[in-house]
Amino acid sequence: MTHPAVHPETPHVAVASACVLGEGPVWDHRSDTLFWVDIKNPGVWRYHPDTREHYRVDAPERIGFIALTPDEDVVIAGFKSGLARFNLKTGAVQPIVSPDKDKPNNRINDGHVGPDGAVYFGTMDDEEKEGSGAFWRWDGRELTQFHSGIIVTNGPAFSPDGRRLYATDTIDGTVYVLDAEGSRIGEPRPFVRFAEGWAHPDGMAVDAEGYVWVCHWGASRITRFAPDGSVERIVPVPTAQVTKCAFGGPDLTTLYITTAAIGHDPHIDPMAGHLFKVETGGIRGLKAHIFEG
Repeated sequence: MTHPAVHPETPHVAVASACVLGEGPVWDHRSDTLFWVDIKNPGVWRYHPDTREHYRVDAPERIGFIALTPDEDVVIAGFKSGLARFNLKTGAVQPIVSPDKDKPNNRINDGHVGPDGAVYFGTMDDEEKEGSGAFWRWDGRELTQFHSGIIVTNGPAFSPDGRRLYATDTIDGTVYVLDAEGSRIGEPRPFVRFAEGWAHPDGMAVDAEGYVWVCHWGASRITRFAPDGSVERIVPVPTAQVTKCAFGGPDLTTLYITTAAIGHDPHIDPMAGHLFKVETGGIRGLKAHIFEG
């Protein structure tokens, strides 16, 4: 029996952000900066590794993710009320579309821009009790839903060729894979079911080789899964609630990791909520797409 490799490096703190619920890291290759959000102390963080400069912009409501647009100061924000353009300099908000107008307890959670240029994202019950969440696709004109009936959504993320879409049902402990061809999304089938002791699958990233890096909420680790679902390596993280990862740096070989402090005693878990980073040993990520719609 072969055992998965444990990554020789331990991630270290890049920014002591102490986020209540850090999420959604996105590397902007145009400015060599990293964005991420704090969902429950609503704000957008930005970090420039070369200078170590970092700052935070308050958000007007809970924010699950951001996506890049052609204007580096304007992002697509997944607010509780819906997608909107959010100007990080002026604070101006321009609503775009609201997927759950009839579900006031829902909010947008994780999301990103797919290789086809559309925004893919999930909604969920903010109290994490009802299966009112779903995954959505917004191409700038049409909003469509796929894979519904979920309590907590995470992902989605695409394979390098754009033909496989990974989406997580966190409470169910399953990462699903769906065939994708443009706006046509197939039926979900299990990709990985989390084993006992793995806690819950949270956010994820896919690298240039098509391997899927899945964060473990409550288990202090990230697991790199091969395209067939087998475990290739484990990256220990020195805090329990690991939420999402993204590749950054000039060559996309630095893995940035968001975490959450919510519900954790800072005396027991003092690094909870911080932004971490670790070198991948040459494994490259995929460049973040820009929403042009």
